[in-house]
Amino acid sequence: MFPTLGSIHDIYGLTECTASVVARTITKDMLPRLSEIGEHCGPEVYGVHVRLVDDSGKDVPVGELGEVAVKGDTTCKGYWDKPKETAESLKEGWLHTGDIGKFDENRNLYIVDRKKDMILSGGENIASKEVEATLFLHPAVLDCAVIGLPDPKWGENVHAVVVLKPGMSVTQDELIDFCKANIASYKKPKSVDFVKELPRNPRGKFSRRN
Repeated sequence: MFPTLGSIHDIYGLTECTASVVARTITKDMLPRLSEIGEHCGPEVYGVHVRLVDDSGKDVPVGELGEVAVKGDTTCKGYWDKPKETAESLKEGWLHTGDIGKFDENRNLYIVDRKKDMILSGGENIASKEVEATLFLHPAVLDCAVIGLPDPKWGENVHAVVVLKPGMSVTQDELIDFCKANIASYKKPKSVDFVKELPRNPRGKFSRRN
């Protein structure tokens, strides 16, 4: 499919795929219902094929999380003068994007998180963005980021770094209980740090290496 001109569009794409991979048109009547319709970006655009694969390269069932792999005439052939990066990302003609997503029954693609940002705790994959989105619902939270901290028993524990709104206060336990009430209990943070600001790169993205 191609988006309709003169409308609002949801598009997921990458530079390596000449921008568009999946897309949907947002019509006027959809605007009040976007939270009900869902956060998907639509099905594949014409000429692009998408798979969701596990770590062994096998396709995952509908509704389950997998890495987004893309193939088509618009997909790059490799990275200039970077054979190692090319071999890691392009496998049998499929570009492995490093993004984690899921399909619904209509092949609408939902982007959940970056693969490197997923937290593995007790054998469960936890999307840092889902926990962050929950924390942002709390009236005292101005900014936040969620990371995985090493744990000898669980592999990783969910840890939140939070910036509070001026004049607002909340305790670690209150934020943990708030998350527990709004998402699955195993996804809630085990610990919370409060900071004045988050380190961000020039593009405004949270710098996890700091």
